[in-house]
Amino acid sequence: MSRATWKAAWRAALALVGAGSLAVGAAILLAGPAAAGTTLGASAAEKGRYFGTAVAANKLSDNTYVTILNREFNSVTPENEMKIDATEPQQGQFSYGAADQIVNHARSRGMSVRGHTLAWHSQQPGWMQNLSGSTLRQAMLNHVTQVATHFRGQVVTWDVVNEAFADGGSGARRDSNLQRTGNDWIEAAFRAARAADATVKLCYNDYNTDDWSHAKTQAVYAMVRDFKQRGVPIDCVGFQSHFNSGSPYPGNYRTTLSSFAALGVDVQITELDIEGASAATYRSVVEDCLAVARCNGVTVWGIRDSDSWRASQTPLLFTSGGAKKPAYDAVLAALNNGTTPPTTTPPPTTTPPPPGPGACTAAVSVNQWTGGFVATVRVTAGSSAITSWTVTIALPSGATVTNAWNASRSADTGTTRWTNVAYNGRVGAGQSTEFGFQANGTAGSLSPTCAAG
Repeated sequence: MSRATWKAAWRAALALVGAGSLAVGAAILLAGPAAAGTTLGASAAEKGRYFGTAVAANKLSDNTYVTILNREFNSVTPENEMKIDATEPQQGQFSYGAADQIVNHARSRGMSVRGHTLAWHSQQPGWMQNLSGSTLRQAMLNHVTQVATHFRGQVVTWDVVNEAFADGGSGARRDSNLQRTGNDWIEAAFRAARAADATVKLCYNDYNTDDWSHAKTQAVYAMVRDFKQRGVPIDCVGFQSHFNSGSPYPGNYRTTLSSFAALGVDVQITELDIEGASAATYRSVVEDCLAVARCNGVTVWGIRDSDSWRASQTPLLFTSGGAKKPAYDAVLAALNNGTTPPTTTPPPTTTPPPPGPGACTAAVSVNQWTGGFVATVRVTAGSSAITSWTVTIALPSGATVTNAWNASRSADTGTTRWTNVAYNGRVGAGQSTEFGFQANGTAGSLSPTCAAG
């Protein structure tokens, strides 16, 4: 999202970008989370999801703000504190104080953290704005590496690249200094982020991609599909979903979420705010997420209306005074009334021993819901590159594969052998590729084994 000084331009042009105030402050300890089912975060957790908010460090000294934050949310996204100008104000000189403050506040209360954002055409410090070509490319990759490394193990998801596609009907990439370093800059950023952190989810994040029929949405979809086909490490897609009269909630929103999810990525609603805080629209958005098994959760872009970059449009769930709105009640009801609550099994927390030369390992993460599950399998090469791989998985009784991506399989039930397809057999030393499948039944405890060629 852009700085506050961009807000007037946005209102004049009805172009959606994000904002917030960059500042620092002191964290304070206040109320802990309430019982399950009575707050947004607790109710989302019952459905295997998160319900989060954007947080500004300077507001962590505001009693009302922090009381709501600690009570209602189980995920946070730093509003500006992890952006490029905040974390690397001078080239090679990194500053994490404000971001660390938010991360420490969240993690000490059991909240997860979304990292936002590593590579973006906006909010670049002056030194980066003055670079171009290979010099800029290298500086961008170093920034991604350093920041992702600093927060390794502390954030669960990174918005690796933000808002790289142009608005309008062209479906083209946005013209920016990063784009002018070469069309592969997004891929390069994702690969650098994966090299820095092997377990964090890597997201592409954008706005005005909510309507399935729009050219911008289709262009992002084509990029994600290409990345999955070629083994570029992308795990999720973020939909900012800033809805207003100029860009309303589309009737095909659920189609958009489910279509991206079918590519084998998670989907996340990352910056939700709705002009006028329509209770019906808020409820529809949450219901759409709950209807898509791979929709991990929802983040609203601020807590109270007064905290919003669109304050005059009163777009959030709490009034400026901190009172709950009808939209809050609608969201809570939607979370509590979800009919197919999934239970998410996180990726393994232990790191397997590194495979030897010419070998590989496989690790699996599972998203289980009533009657079915999605499994994502990461294949990692050992100290030497491999040219092909086969993963063997014993499915529990009653489990039947219904869909798969990025691999060929030998069977739909029982012991299944998964082999690489043409574009993802070659894996560099220490590097990874992923495949996935959807199945009916219960995943149980999957234990994949890997053999390399």
